[in-house]
Amino acid sequence: MPNDLNNERETQIPTNLRLLLVMEEIAKAGRPLKPMQLAEALGLPKPTIHRLLQTAEVEGFLQRDLDGRSYGPGPRLRQIAVHTMSSERLRTGRLAILKAVAEEIGETCNLATPDREGMTYLDRVETKWPLRIQLPIGTQVPFHCTASGKMYLSTLRESTLDAVLTSRPLEALTKKTITNPDELRQELSEIRARGHSQDNEEFMPSMTAVAVPVMDSTGRLLATLSAHAPDQRHSVEALAAFLPALKAAALKLSELHAA
Repeated sequence: MPNDLNNERETQIPTNLRLLLVMEEIAKAGRPLKPMQLAEALGLPKPTIHRLLQTAEVEGFLQRDLDGRSYGPGPRLRQIAVHTMSSERLRTGRLAILKAVAEEIGETCNLATPDREGMTYLDRVETKWPLRIQLPIGTQVPFHCTASGKMYLSTLRESTLDAVLTSRPLEALTKKTITNPDELRQELSEIRARGHSQDNEEFMPSMTAVAVPVMDSTGRLLATLSAHAPDQRHSVEALAAFLPALKAAALKLSELHAA
């Protein structure tokens, strides 16, 4: 009887939609899923799910998680997400919000999204000051020593965070970079409690930054909004004065992407 029910469900889903539904289910979950979980969610037989996952993995749309059994977004699916967020309508509205907050605070503002190896700058509005830090759109920066990266790390499940922090040594990019995983975990706990992160010359000497989350409609981190400046103009404590403006802009960005 269960096999008959699975066969009936399988015939109800057009063949050309099955792989799309698998990828949608994984993206919607926000965490790697096992074949059994996908079979239960979509009502498809396990052999069909395994076949679809194998195809998606070979083509780079999905990739296995560290446990070797679960599947998460692969490089091509993540690139689709970036291209989608960069669509003309969204980018026009996004840049208007970024320009407004950059003008209000008078410093460079960045919108960054998480990738496999770090945070990638999706959009950026430069300060008008001649002294500025050059990090163009498309730049990828580390998770562990940037305001945007630490904001993202603070939202991860404990098991995923452990994997990130223990997979390889944390590189010291400046004398202030946190390279001890336990110390970084403590700071991430503080970031979760206060709702924003900071970079006190941890990524680049003489650069300070603060970041706030941009959330999606399910309450998950979609991107980060950050402001950075040379420490000659603003200490990391002084940048805290910009947090209300950044949080208001982050809320507008969330609403834009939910529309």
